[in-house]
Parts: sequence; structure tokens; C-alpha cells
Amino acid sequence: MVKAAIEFKPKVIKDLQKIPVNDRECIINKIEAMQDDLQGDVKRLTNFTPEYRLRVGDYRVLFELAEQTIIIYRVKHRSKAYE
Repeated sequence: MVKAAIEFKPKVIKDLQKIPVNDRECIINKIEAMQDDLQGDVKRLTNFTPEYRLRVGDYRVLFELAEQTIIIYRVKHRSKAYE
């Protein structure tokens, strides 16, 4: 099976810079693990764009799937992720 490519939108870099180092490393590891298959706490969102979210502790990674690419849009604390 081919690994999916990961594309980070510009706001993701800013989001990650605001997150504590320990949490940031965990989030990046979980994102990289999704390249093989959508493992972890992944849920399809209804009436929300982007279509999917990955739960990593108190943070949410909001992303979409396009062909063999995972497009990461935002990484936000759970209290602000769906605003």
C-alpha cells in the first residue's frame, strides 16, 4: 500500500507553534501514523468543513482526504476547534 502524502496548510504551522512541545510532538506523531491508514480516533464530521477530525488528547486535527493526500487545515484545542 502506498503511503498517503500529507499537506499542511499555512495556518497549521502557526497553530502548532502555539502548542506546548510535548503535545506538539504527540500530534505530529499521530499525523504521521495516518499516512499508512486512518488509525487513531478519526471521526467524520457532519455539516462541517473540513470533513474529518483526529482527536489527540485535548487537541483536534481538522483535515480532508483527497486521492492519496491528507490535507491538514487546522490544529486547535478542543474548546476552539469547531468555532
